Amino acid sequence: MGIPQFNAKDQFSVLAEVLSDQGIDVEEVKNKLKAQEIETPSWGYGNSGTRFGVFKQPGAARDVHERLSDAAQVHKMTGVCPGVALHIPWDKVDDYDALQQEAAELGVHIGAINPNVFQEYDYKLGSFGHRDPNVRQKALDHMYECVDIMQRTNSKVLSLWFADGTNYPGQDDIIERKRRFEECLGKTHAALPDDSRMLIEYKFFEPAFYHTDIADWGMALNFALKAGPKAEVLVDLGHHPLCTNIEHLVALLLDEERLGGFHFNNCKYADDDVTTGSVNLYEVFLIYHEILNAERRGTAANIAYMIDQSHIIKPKVEAMIQSLLNIQTAYARALLVDRAALAAAQAEDDTVAGEEILRNAYDVDVRPLLAVVREELGAETDPLGAYRQSGYFKRIAEDRQGDLEGAASWG
Repeated sequence: MGIPQFNAKDQFSVLAEVLSDQGIDVEEVKNKLKAQEIETPSWGYGNSGTRFGVFKQPGAARDVHERLSDAAQVHKMTGVCPGVALHIPWDKVDDYDALQQEAAELGVHIGAINPNVFQEYDYKLGSFGHRDPNVRQKALDHMYECVDIMQRTNSKVLSLWFADGTNYPGQDDIIERKRRFEECLGKTHAALPDDSRMLIEYKFFEPAFYHTDIADWGMALNFALKAGPKAEVLVDLGHHPLCTNIEHLVALLLDEERLGGFHFNNCKYADDDVTTGSVNLYEVFLIYHEILNAERRGTAANIAYMIDQSHIIKPKVEAMIQSLLNIQTAYARALLVDRAALAAAQAEDDTVAGEEILRNAYDVDVRPLLAVVREELGAETDPLGAYRQSGYFKRIAEDRQGDLEGAASWG
């Protein structure tokens, strides 16, 4: 299977001429695309599932070493994902210097560190929000452990998600839980190295079905503001009620200079965690449009772009490549928006023209552009096709038989 059914260089020459005629600096667009980086999650290469079961796949990574190998293969194909986010304790090792060296030899590096305060029995009723101070201290001790791992792996991001909340009215005091969270987040913030930051993720429901302690972006922002300047908001594209205008809240967080990161995925109903762009790629395009609009105004945020999806049905590595291609496509199209024309249309209250300007950019076939960019990066012009022809999946499916002793993950 090969996606680009064209001569990339010939098609790019035609596209570049058209874009240049429209006043677009093609080399600047290419440079921005080459600078694009999206972390892939170690857990995205292993077996995963739902509340109802874990569905194992041939070749799924069983430990952090196999996860790094898969992540390196995806980076080799696409050229835009050198960072690999770790999940602790799933990716815990005795020697982090050796792990860093292993990653470097594979051509990748360690990215965000993600603590786990939701799987152990002690966290059944919460972690930072728990009534028992001993449980809160256990969660804090794990945060301190993860901060230490950050320092040992040269990671600059602590990525926080909590399953805390209640399932029934009267189960706990909501105000007290808020105050417990403020205290624990403040202590976590105080433990961070000066050159790092913590990203606070939110989710409006699940697994807490009555109330969730950090249910939306406003609560996450409030907690971040109280925690301190190294705390920012992480936006997961699947963590919103239906019909939420995510690009709107992205614009607000950018303007407040508190947008710290993204978890890319896609949803149809709730936190479906399906592959990015499989349902609504236009939304990703509009999000990138707002990011670029903020940059144009002088607000260049330090955004950590990460994938966080549970592709249960699709093969792990292929699903990751597919998502990265979709993210690249959305970003490339956003770079082609005629912002001067858009500003003029808005100044004249020409709603139709404003929308058409966005759609004209979105409708551009950017595959030739991306193929040339990947080639210049030393990656594959057709990443998915090249991966399928590489024999990598056949090899890992044969090599990865059975479970590894001590391996830990979702599945």
